[in-house]
Amino acid sequence: MKPTRLLLLWLAVLLAIGIVLGAMQALEFAVPAYLSRINWGLLLALLVLALLDAIRLKRLPSPRVQRHLPGSLALGRWSEIALEVEHDFTQPLDLQLFDHVPDGLSFDNLPLSMPLLPDQRCRTGYRLRPLKRGHFSFEHCEVNLPGPLGLWSDKRLLNVTDHTRVYPDFAHLYGGQLLAVDNWLSQLGVRQRQRRGQGLEFHQLREFREGDSLRQIDWKATARQRTPIAREYQDERDQQIIFMLDCGRRLRSQDGELAHFDHALNACLLLSYVALRQGDAVGLSTFASDQPRYLAPVKGSGQLNVLLNTVYDLSSSQRSADYQAAITQLLARQKRRALVVLVTNLRDEDDEELLTAVKRLSKQHRVLVASLREDVLDHLRETPVQTLPEALVYCGTVDYLNARAELHERLSAHGVPVLDARPGELGTQLVTQYLSWKRSGSA
Repeated sequence: MKPTRLLLLWLAVLLAIGIVLGAMQALEFAVPAYLSRINWGLLLALLVLALLDAIRLKRLPSPRVQRHLPGSLALGRWSEIALEVEHDFTQPLDLQLFDHVPDGLSFDNLPLSMPLLPDQRCRTGYRLRPLKRGHFSFEHCEVNLPGPLGLWSDKRLLNVTDHTRVYPDFAHLYGGQLLAVDNWLSQLGVRQRQRRGQGLEFHQLREFREGDSLRQIDWKATARQRTPIAREYQDERDQQIIFMLDCGRRLRSQDGELAHFDHALNACLLLSYVALRQGDAVGLSTFASDQPRYLAPVKGSGQLNVLLNTVYDLSSSQRSADYQAAITQLLARQKRRALVVLVTNLRDEDDEELLTAVKRLSKQHRVLVASLREDVLDHLRETPVQTLPEALVYCGTVDYLNARAELHERLSAHGVPVLDARPGELGTQLVTQYLSWKRSGSA
């Protein structure tokens, strides 16, 4: 409990008057004696009122606060949090309220000021924006309760426990369900190349249409029906995709608010959504992590929720990536041929180790290496050079990028495709490459 500005102001005024009267008496000015008595009387009355106000404030019951918190939040997106206050006060009060938000969540519109009216339930709220993924617990809510006379305020800590999970920014994934898949992907910037030939999996027989190829005609069905019957094919729907996600120190770089690791997760979720819609199975394997995760490939839309619950609290570590151990572990678990998407950040020191490991993996699976490139590298390469330090930074950047490009070329020369992308563009480039392979029958 602490005094309010009103009490401090009255104390300051009365004490100042007392000091002035005392100084005038010391300087032998003629000061009526009743002025001093009035001042001391007012000061005593103020102290009595302050004591009564403190006693009445301590007897006031604490309000009851209920927090309406979503069970899940999307990383980096603003959400509305509602606070509902119930009370037993018989007179209006102005309440100050502050919610104790856990670290990793930013907030707006706190603390809150709200009038409490008798026999009424009050509702207010604030905005919340997660900056980290994982599980978060809200434990306390703080209220600043004023006294009936406004001379004291009492801070009370209320136990209001709630829990929520912060998932990767998957909200845009579900927005695409309202549109056709092709239109939605085009809005995201995904380019679907013209397919070469037809799909590999038989779908159905139908009447021959204008524009169909003669190779599509089923001659036996045509003879039975005595009308041209064509075969219709579709893309294969029983393939498997496994993400090998590097959780080591290479993806701890940060461009803007999100780390490269979060961009990599968003890209994997985006491709998972598209692949599951195509009828393929999706799985996950992490390496260089303090919390190793493995999820076997499974088909169906429910797999996306399983994937989200598997990775929502996954974080990057300070470990270095051991590609040999990670690929050995994956080969022991995954026997059926699959498309393995290795998401990492290739460096020039990865030359021999990575090449050997990926060549082992390529003997049994189709491999795509997705390498994230820091935005700052492109910025430094495009910045005009005017001073010697800028020239040294420019030369170092170009030398690093050349070594990185040389590693990519060596992998490509051994039949391992490499996708070199900036973090914000990784998702659309992965989907573009996947659909290109899918429609050409080479996925």
